[in-house]
Amino acid sequence: MSKKSTIYQFGLDSFGDLATKEDGSLTTYAEAIRLVTDEAVLADKLGVDVIALGEHHRDDFAISSPEMVLAAIASKTKHIKLASGVTVLSSDDPVRVFERFSTLDAVSNGRAQVILGRGSFTESFPLFGYDLRDYNELFEEKVNLFAELLKEKPVTWQGKMRPSLHEADVFPKTESGTLDTMIGVGGSPESVIRAAAYGFPLMLAIIGGSPDRFRAYGQLYRRAAEEAGTTAHPIGMHSPGFIADTDEEAIELAFPLFKEQMDRVGASRGWTPMTRQHFISEVQHGSMYVGSPETVAKKIARAMRAVDASRFDLVYGFGPVRIKDRQRTIELYGREVIPRVRKILAEKEGN
Repeated sequence: MSKKSTIYQFGLDSFGDLATKEDGSLTTYAEAIRLVTDEAVLADKLGVDVIALGEHHRDDFAISSPEMVLAAIASKTKHIKLASGVTVLSSDDPVRVFERFSTLDAVSNGRAQVILGRGSFTESFPLFGYDLRDYNELFEEKVNLFAELLKEKPVTWQGKMRPSLHEADVFPKTESGTLDTMIGVGGSPESVIRAAAYGFPLMLAIIGGSPDRFRAYGQLYRRAAEEAGTTAHPIGMHSPGFIADTDEEAIELAFPLFKEQMDRVGASRGWTPMTRQHFISEVQHGSMYVGSPETVAKKIARAMRAVDASRFDLVYGFGPVRIKDRQRTIELYGREVIPRVRKILAEKEGN
């Protein structure tokens, strides 16, 4: 009996970063949202499998409502999967999240995917009236409710963080009978076990350090699923990147942009400023996919094998990247990187 070939998927992720225009100024928030929409149309034409948009509520990102932007993209595309990356379920209502994404699923002919997460930033909690002290309990309880809603039957449910439901029916139902759902995890073993317990596919956010260290998370996920009696689905991963015609060009263009963004985030988290040496180390050995198409393709293939992942999403436009460089990254990713990664992985499977 021949071995079944793995189905690989490749996506692009954006948080709606404010991009740099030709005159050196940053896009407005409205321009940034329209830019992402146009970039998703380009990705669809290039055959990229997924566009995933993150939810943030801070001044350096334009997208606070991914499903609204994804609906606009749905009207202009035909094939690309429309995902959030992530939807911050802890500070949202599971019923409303299901309703919004089942609606997106309808207008896109079944292309919607919601990736649920606790969120790497915390601005949404005070904004929507939630206490950060309830950070873990909020997510646990709301995932529990969301899992019930996915059955698309009347729900009777009781919790502490929102009103209880009794035989509550939620609409619209999806046409297929199921809403494509994943759990996004940044590095917490507890979150990996939770995803397995509910039978959700796992998306690993790997933004620093060697991807090899995340292999243990995949092993934990599969072991936890076996113990829980659920299905262990193929694993996905996402990481930031920048692609140019040569390694030298990519590094020179990307370093100041990555540094600006990482230092901005790090200022609120106690990180030391990023040095060029640290950046180069991440490019060579860590989780920043910066370089020529050949270099980036080899590194993605290696990382996917290390993590045992079947999906890779490239976080493009990381920081105030020039509009033309964002487009060039997407073009090279779709036309050159993805075919090369598929070829490398296929050759490895054949050995």
